[in-house]
Amino acid sequence: MHTSSKFPPGKSALLWSGILACAIVSILATPARAQESSKQESGKPQNINQATNPLPDVPKPLVVDPKDAATLRNSPRNILKDQAAIWTSPFRLRASNIAGPAVLVLATTVAITTDHQAMSPSHFRDAALNRHAETASNGLVGALIALPPAIYGMGRLRHSPQAEETGILGSEAMIDGIAVNEVIKLVARRERPNVDSAKGKFFQTSVGSDSSFPSNHCVFAWSSAAVIASEYPDWRTQLAVYGMASGVSVSRIVARQHFPSDVLVSSAVGWMIGRYVFHRHQRSHERNFF
Repeated sequence: MHTSSKFPPGKSALLWSGILACAIVSILATPARAQESSKQESGKPQNINQATNPLPDVPKPLVVDPKDAATLRNSPRNILKDQAAIWTSPFRLRASNIAGPAVLVLATTVAITTDHQAMSPSHFRDAALNRHAETASNGLVGALIALPPAIYGMGRLRHSPQAEETGILGSEAMIDGIAVNEVIKLVARRERPNVDSAKGKFFQTSVGSDSSFPSNHCVFAWSSAAVIASEYPDWRTQLAVYGMASGVSVSRIVARQHFPSDVLVSSAVGWMIGRYVFHRHQRSHERNFF
């Protein structure tokens, strides 16, 4: 028997969906601001240009504290500290850094209101296409999940601190992203596009933990890609990893596994968490290319 919590019909449903989007994005869109409170090395002023930058390129210590650096030993503590920073970040919002979250909230709300039209049964209704898109998304996200550990292993073999750091930070970013994503899924409980003519209703108890909003695939893909692209800022590396992450986002929609708003939020959040982890924990060494 299908059971669901009471949900306002019609326009009220869209209003509640928008409220949920605002609440989620306000938490997730601002984790990078948490590092404003990081202590500077004594006597070294903060870069003024960096201090006024929008998300996610925010101020960071000129020299990372050894206990915050990217090492296997520090990883558990760093992940816990990152989670605390992410979930408390709304309390650090100010007029100077509200623009980024505001734009994402607006875009998410608009996307939610048009999700049904975008994913109506007549769109992407090809079983073979759906299967191929899902296979592609699984392959691409699997590669992006495997890349940080592989780069770390390569770094150990070649004695490359940068590669080791990339592997550690990429893995930390993915853990941070999926931890946040799973909490939001339990709250949102949104039906997937292949259910109930793609109405995309939220707060459905029958969904359980398999919520469509947001996408785990996209969070994994974009958090990993953001760290790798930040560590290796060569355009070819950025094109490769961001191209793969974009492929994950598009294929999740074509596979009818997620609505556009699910993909929008999770891709943006994964990217910002990846950038935050990089800026918060990277050591100051020369950035080399692959």
